Amino acid sequence: QVQLVESGGGLVQAGGSLRLSCAASGRTFSRYAMGWFRQAPGKEREFVSTINWNGFSTYYADSVKGRFTIARDNAKNTVYLQMNSLKPEDTAVYYCAADPGSATMTDRFGVYWGQGAQVTVSS
Repeated sequence: QVQLVESGGGLVQAGGSLRLSCAASGRTFSRYAMGWFRQAPGKEREFVSTINWNGFSTYYADSVKGRFTIARDNAKNTVYLQMNSLKPEDTAVYYCAADPGSATMTDRFGVYWGQGAQVTVSS
């Protein structure tokens, strides 16, 4: 069992930056690929980024590539999402997810999920 708690969401103007954090419980954090997904009002949840167990491989949705960076610190059981050059269309609830499988399986990723963090980007 893995419990995930997101933090760092908030309100920011377009062009600004935010960093989301996701703290995981348990001693097996390094065994999991980690990911970030988001859900905007009236839309389905969508893939944002994933990272493999050692942080060496990362994957991004085209919509965030070059603006967002995912990273993890296995010593702190934490995964991060640095979001730069934010746009109003980035407004969503952002969810952290953990999966014992591959970080490449972005279409069916996520065994454990956090409660979500609201990110609002004003124009």
